[in-house]
Amino acid sequence: MGEIAERYRRRAEAFERKVAAVRPEQWGNQSPCEKWTARDVVEHVVMMHGVMLMPVARKLEPADDPLTAFQEARAAVEDVLDDPVLALTETDAPTGRLTTEQHIDQVVSDDLVLHGWDLARATGQDETMDPVDVERLWASTTAIPADVMEKFRTPGAFGEGVEVFGPEVEVPPDAPLQDRLLGVIGRQP
Repeated sequence: MGEIAERYRRRAEAFERKVAAVRPEQWGNQSPCEKWTARDVVEHVVMMHGVMLMPVARKLEPADDPLTAFQEARAAVEDVLDDPVLALTETDAPTGRLTTEQHIDQVVSDDLVLHGWDLARATGQDETMDPVDVERLWASTTAIPADVMEKFRTPGAFGEGVEVFGPEVEVPPDAPLQDRLLGVIGRQP
């Protein structure tokens, strides 16, 4: 198993545990994403898994509940990552030409960490992100050129209804790295 597949599996397992821990009455809870409930967070993550599958002619079938939907999306992405031909199929992404596994790594794998925090916050779960993921995401996010970051912060820049990051939230420079990362992506730690 390659590094990208291993990282995805580790992150997907953590996200799935959070989804499984949501009580039925919590699905309508407001998330840190202004327009989303806890259910919306999971639906977004599942939908983005479907987007990652499109370049390799795979698609997700609708599921009855958020946990099943995520489990099926996870299994489909893991199948792609396990297939060397599909994983290395090239695709055009907003950041340039990437292999499918690179695109999965940069989009849904990272989303599992960040939206895992959103889901945890919305449902009163442990909000602590894996420090290895925080360091990796901090390095990649703070390396985004200012003009690209501005596009990421512009609602609709990547399609109708798509918002990548919110406006930056001021966080003290000596705050824990997780809090600084959350501030950069527009979350109130």
